[in-house]
Amino acid sequence: MNEQISEPKKNTVNGGIISDFIRNIIQKDLSSAAITSVITRFPPEPNGYLHIGHAKAICLNFGIAKEFSGQCHLRFDDTNPSKEEQKFIDAIQEDVRWLGFNWGKNLFYTSDYFEQLYMWAEYLINENMAYVDDLSAIQIREYRGTLTEPGENSPYRKRPINENLSLFREMRAGKFENGEKVLRAKIDMASSNINLRDPVLYRIIHAKHPRTGNKWCIYPNYDFAHGQSDAIEKITHSICTLEFEDHRPLYEWFIENLPVPSKPHQYEFARLNLTYTVLSKRSLKQLVTEKFVTGWDDPRMPTISGYRRRGYPSTAIRDFTDRIGISKSNATVEVQSLEACVREDLNKNAIRRMAVLKPLKVIIENYPENLIEELDAKNNPNDENAGTRKIEFSREFFIEQDDFMEDPPKKFFRLTPGREVRLRYAYLITCTAVVKNKEDNITEVYCTYDPETKGGSAPDGRKVKGTIHWVAAHSAINAEIRQYDHLFTEEIPGKNGNLLDDINPNSLTIISGCKLESDLQNSPKGETIQFERLGYFCKDKDSTSNHLIFNRTIGLRDTWEKRKGDENVQKS
Repeated sequence: MNEQISEPKKNTVNGGIISDFIRNIIQKDLSSAAITSVITRFPPEPNGYLHIGHAKAICLNFGIAKEFSGQCHLRFDDTNPSKEEQKFIDAIQEDVRWLGFNWGKNLFYTSDYFEQLYMWAEYLINENMAYVDDLSAIQIREYRGTLTEPGENSPYRKRPINENLSLFREMRAGKFENGEKVLRAKIDMASSNINLRDPVLYRIIHAKHPRTGNKWCIYPNYDFAHGQSDAIEKITHSICTLEFEDHRPLYEWFIENLPVPSKPHQYEFARLNLTYTVLSKRSLKQLVTEKFVTGWDDPRMPTISGYRRRGYPSTAIRDFTDRIGISKSNATVEVQSLEACVREDLNKNAIRRMAVLKPLKVIIENYPENLIEELDAKNNPNDENAGTRKIEFSREFFIEQDDFMEDPPKKFFRLTPGREVRLRYAYLITCTAVVKNKEDNITEVYCTYDPETKGGSAPDGRKVKGTIHWVAAHSAINAEIRQYDHLFTEEIPGKNGNLLDDINPNSLTIISGCKLESDLQNSPKGETIQFERLGYFCKDKDSTSNHLIFNRTIGLRDTWEKRKGDENVQKS
């Protein structure tokens, strides 16, 4: 099921704008004095970059904390050193800040609690609720049973408490190899919930940890560490996505059977799914490692850093997460809904400049050869406070190749021989001649201009249908433009087999020799600007003073569905 975004629902909760079942639960808990303050957390694994699905969780957890005058913790779930790196920790913090949120003093790591978690594991052993198992990972899966058949007890399940305790301490001391032994909870191998069939609590991983180094060689699994970390931090509402719903009984089993300082509760909401997009971290990593993209922050990636590099405003992403809302039902949101939020934001806030991607030189025959004049241009017609700027105009300038046709169809209202058009902010001009090369391609266009039409309007009131943009030849700067499109051609990538079969071969187009308005030389990296009539563009981080690179953030309108429709017509 695909869903379009709707307007955000109004709510009076501390100035918030969203009403959903989680916020309603929190309001009820506060009203009934079940809690006195709200504490949420965002617990990412530092084994990759955050994506748009994480942005939804970030906005939810930090947003709730702000709306209810509470606090949100950023806690890294760093329990698997074989996959975790400091660069991911740094990138996650940068992404959360960029989205507009600040955890203040509430930065935590699950590794902060390793000693306490270990002591609680020993507690379970002493209470005969955990045991050391020698079965391999494959054997554990075989013993676990199926959704319709109960599991089978491990032959090591009846080990004496003292033996389990001794073996577990030897595991910590590094006396065993990876996979040789695990610690499991002793719950119920016949439970209808497979997660309760003696889940693994600790496994052996001989790898250097980003924070604790080689101090530990056993690490708690997420299911064991998560709830207890919440309890230590006195989290009031532990908010997860729906795939953890079946894990909630295990979450509660640990909370009930351990001497934890608080008893948080887990709530689940539907994760974000987008058309033409993959949000599986494993798939995203594959795209990076197999070099289908240039990195985690490739502008085609649905990572927060990729969107940032592409020029998406953080305000647009927050607006998008507000509009799609929070529910208990899984659905797939049209990627055009996210793009619509980006366009709406940029249309209001982005400054305007002129650029020509495929330049064609125009020469005004009756314009003084050495004259350079300044014209007034609006920085943003939708923002009166944006003001105006001065742009230079001279006898020679560039227009888009597509804005000229020697033999045009009837509804072509741009430049053509004998027809008058308006130059944006400048004059009315009329084409008088063209120059072609040996291949019969047009290389130059000659025109005349009406000096009485400065600013683009005629004093006699004559109407001109076409308006085109331009860049003065004498001051134009050169740039490379990278145009990005959807990374996948199918609404649900990989649905029909191999994910990589659905990669869009035209997801990146590089255009060299583009001509830009001169002050774009000094535009800040990361600032998104509307190139008039072309779309929104952002200076790339790899741009230098000698090699300007701009990424296309998004077009002025959605053309994907039209192009997809045209392709379907051609195929049929």
